[in-house]
Amino acid sequence: MSEDNSCSIGGSCSSTSAQTDKKDYQAHWDKAYTNNPHEKLGWYETDLSPMLKLIDETNIDKSNLVLNIGAGSTVLIDELLQLGYTNLIATDISQVALDTLEKRVQSKQVEYIVDDLTEPTTLKNIPPVDLWIDRAVLHFFTDEKDQDTYFDLLKSKVKKGGFVIFAEFGLGGAKKCSGLDVYRYCNVQFQEKLGIEFKKIDSFNYSYTMPSGDLREYIYSLFIRI
Repeated sequence: MSEDNSCSIGGSCSSTSAQTDKKDYQAHWDKAYTNNPHEKLGWYETDLSPMLKLIDETNIDKSNLVLNIGAGSTVLIDELLQLGYTNLIATDISQVALDTLEKRVQSKQVEYIVDDLTEPTTLKNIPPVDLWIDRAVLHFFTDEKDQDTYFDLLKSKVKKGGFVIFAEFGLGGAKKCSGLDVYRYCNVQFQEKLGIEFKKIDSFNYSYTMPSGDLREYIYSLFIRI
């Protein structure tokens, strides 16, 4: 891991953006989770240390509300339960993914919500959250409208003093994932979307090793709502 020096506030950075027709994301991700064992999926990870490092830095109480955006069948939920967190929401657009997660975890301390972050419904009605976790979701939203909808939801749900963790493809990351175009990020873009109510606490670059052995370059960033 290394410090993120790709860009700075007040500077500029470039990314890859593709304007595409509205996709059926639910069908896409349901198919991905149906056709592949979760440990073979390109985003499956066993080394949770980068995410756990940032979660630990928040120092939130383990009874606080944690929202895992685009949870899929992530083992992060298992780990958080083992660490003593008792108030978790796992949300994803794929019912198949969440069914897999729920069947494996079997915990009443996790609420499962199927929703579309580009057209949220149920998520609009959840209580304010203390920690918003996004690993590898935001970068799939290549249309500005979808990005704005995502950040509008985030800003309506993260409470004052709450935290946001992004783990997205960095500027040197892949241009596609799972057959879809992606939008690559630096901290300038995160800050511009979040606005002045949020302050960056920590950030680093991370090379993620896929189950295939290929590397993907990520940026991990932690923000607080001030």
